[in-house]
Amino acid sequence: MSKKDFYKTLKAEVARVDAAAVTKRKENIIEGFTKDPSPKALIDGKEFMVFNSNDYLGLRHHPKLKKAEHKASDNYGAGPGAVRFISGSLKVHRDLEKALAKFHGRDDGMIFSSAFATNLAVLFSLIKGQSRDSLLNNNTLVLSDQLNHRSIIDGIRLANLSKESKAIFAHLKPAEAAKVLEENKDKFDRVVVVTDGVFSMLGEFQDLKKLREVVDQYDKVYKEGVLLVVDDAHGVAGSGKTGRGTEEVMSGRADVLVGTLGKGFGADGGYVVADQEVIDYLRESAATYIYSNNISPATAGAALASVGIVNSKEGQKLIDNLGKNIKYFKKEMSEAGFVFAADSSHPIQPLLIGEAQKTMKMTHGLYDEGILVTNINYPVVPKGRDEIRVQISATHTMDDLKLFIKKAIEVAKKTGVLS
Repeated sequence: MSKKDFYKTLKAEVARVDAAAVTKRKENIIEGFTKDPSPKALIDGKEFMVFNSNDYLGLRHHPKLKKAEHKASDNYGAGPGAVRFISGSLKVHRDLEKALAKFHGRDDGMIFSSAFATNLAVLFSLIKGQSRDSLLNNNTLVLSDQLNHRSIIDGIRLANLSKESKAIFAHLKPAEAAKVLEENKDKFDRVVVVTDGVFSMLGEFQDLKKLREVVDQYDKVYKEGVLLVVDDAHGVAGSGKTGRGTEEVMSGRADVLVGTLGKGFGADGGYVVADQEVIDYLRESAATYIYSNNISPATAGAALASVGIVNSKEGQKLIDNLGKNIKYFKKEMSEAGFVFAADSSHPIQPLLIGEAQKTMKMTHGLYDEGILVTNINYPVVPKGRDEIRVQISATHTMDDLKLFIKKAIEVAKKTGVLS
């Protein structure tokens, strides 16, 4: 016996994944983009329309972001140098945190290397504290939506809680969360309720208004209250009348709001905004902030420019155009006979196929027609709910949408998705 036997086990697992038609590792290698208003990806010298990007407002190719990125790199260098408590914070990082806090109407904010890293640190810190010497009371119940993102799940796992200290509530059912809070009111000192703002497989919004009402109802019941943490990575700069995401769409407010700069803002990195007491505590306790390098100065410069654009008249035009594109796409695809996996106003518009093999064939067929989409299969979605996650951008032109719809119909008929 040796590690070669372990390698055989790994090889067998990869073969199992391939046989189930849910392979993820065979990624397209994008060599660059065209200079079109809606940039096309270049793969093996061929142009592809991009319908699988989280760049909802089309800002990653915006000249203002590129200019700001270059300027920040010239001023500060290519990398951050070290973690912030060792080498100090660069002004561009702090300016970005202040801009994000102001954008969301919060006291302060922190940026991280990714939204995944943000969730890991925020949840662990608020649940367990920073160390054995921490004064934070660990008698905490964590209450999580049934379909929360993997980063939330892993953040809870890191806290290594007992089975009794973890609970889930039925997906998008705040009333079920209330039942759990009622059942546990004499058992815990405080509760951390955590949810996605937008659930990315279906483009569904959490009912933040009702969940906020539930949290407020039980806040005085628990000794140290109930804290609502919302990961709105897919909501911010992708939905809402002014791009403020789920809080704006659903008229509810998080106590601690996690977002990303790598989707609607078109840059990279994650962030959290909250009251000053929370941010001050997280700067002393969040491991992926304290012990990990920040995003590059160039990326921070681009993100700062992006926040400015989203908060401007230009940004409002992009947000309005995104809404028009989504509405047109849904109407035309529905009339063509496609079934959407969920009724959503979000840029994520998942086409329900239902079978892994058909979903993969449809994805490959669209690829052959010069269109990039992503098939989503079990275990990311339940069995029998296989889908193609189409993602609409503000910079998609009407010609882009019409061509996609035309080719989607043709490929769907060839693969048996449409009769």
